[in-house]
Amino acid sequence: MKLFGTAGIRGPVDGRVTPELALAVGRAAAADGDEFVLGRDGRETSPALAAAVAAGLESGGATVCRIGEVPTPALAYASRGRRGLMITASHNPPTDNGLKLFVDGQEYGDDAEARIEARVEEGCDPAAWDAWGEATELDVLERYRAAVVDYAAGFGASPDGLTVAVDCGNGMGSVATPQVLRALGADVRALNATVDGHFPGRESKPTPESLADLRAFVADGDADLGIGHDGDADRIVLVDEDGEIVHEDTVLAVLAERYVRESAAGDPVVVTTPNASARIDERVEAAGGRVERTALGVLHEGLAAARADGDRETEVVFAAEPWKHMHTGFGDWIDGVVSAAVLTRLVAASGLSRLTEPVTERPYRKANVRCPDEQKAATMQRVEERLPELFPEATVETEYGVRMAFPDASWVLVRPSGTEPYVRVYAESDEVDELIAETVEAVECAVD
Repeated sequence: MKLFGTAGIRGPVDGRVTPELALAVGRAAAADGDEFVLGRDGRETSPALAAAVAAGLESGGATVCRIGEVPTPALAYASRGRRGLMITASHNPPTDNGLKLFVDGQEYGDDAEARIEARVEEGCDPAAWDAWGEATELDVLERYRAAVVDYAAGFGASPDGLTVAVDCGNGMGSVATPQVLRALGADVRALNATVDGHFPGRESKPTPESLADLRAFVADGDADLGIGHDGDADRIVLVDEDGEIVHEDTVLAVLAERYVRESAAGDPVVVTTPNASARIDERVEAAGGRVERTALGVLHEGLAAARADGDRETEVVFAAEPWKHMHTGFGDWIDGVVSAAVLTRLVAASGLSRLTEPVTERPYRKANVRCPDEQKAATMQRVEERLPELFPEATVETEYGVRMAFPDASWVLVRPSGTEPYVRVYAESDEVDELIAETVEAVECAVD
């Protein structure tokens, strides 16, 4: 049984994420701890799934603290010192839902998820009738927003006089980001800021196309900065004053450099993923830090590994993959609300263009090569043999796919998709078309 993907359990509610599964996962999770916080997003199916999860947890002997409709980062914040379970499908369509588990502010890792899967498959009996847990209500949203305001106040300058447009996409950012930015002093124009599980304003995933209204609003001169969230507010997209999307790796590089420069650690580290741009390495190294990479979708595991491998001078000051940021000084979870607050204050201090100006942006491309799942292992082995021969001047890393880094900071990454019958190819270079074409041809030969 394979329940968990790279972001918890997620899928259609009419066949995969059912109340029956929610009950089973709740009872399986109850064996891990005696207290859970339980949150949910605004989807139509979330209240029923939350009720099923609560029944599973309580019948397994755990106390459940219900915190209602909250962004996923607020649930993570509330799970410090205990465990948590969030009902959300993030940026998936309204027909989907999902379950995501936390412990002490961190997402469950592979071992913990495997433990839950095994219990669900075996089946868990309920606790004795007089050992069932109880349910309580807990209001954490106001405390979470206040904590974000306090943390962000240490960056940049007051955004008094700065107009920020926030497109919440009818998701859970609606109850957090506009309120936080107003508390910081910004003039906020909130779009699609009513929680609605049908997502009537736009699709939940923030893309250049789905953020068209936000981009037009900013470009028309009605705001200095635009921010877009996904359904549970762990992702963030930035829009400049011309209505253009700021490249996700440029945003990551700006934040990574700032955290390294402000760190007093002897060995400041930024954790990111293999598909993230070399512009991040450039800015981190210019600030006196270094970059460690981890597999896509498991930032929390990369964070733990970097801390375990370092010495007492090592501090992971920031961890991020495109669109998703962990502000480790605030908490070890992905938090788009904190990103919105910190970036707003940084823009207020110096302007967005001055923040992004030092970042070198090279052309970036992605491509997919069809490859049946059963052929992926053999294909990647052949890719690992052929790419170094094709690009002898490059440095090779094979821990998370095959990544070739060139002396001019260009790079190419080949990795198998974990969800679809493809091998993914990513490339960044001033000659990106030529680089990706050569790599795709090599991968196609490897598949054959």
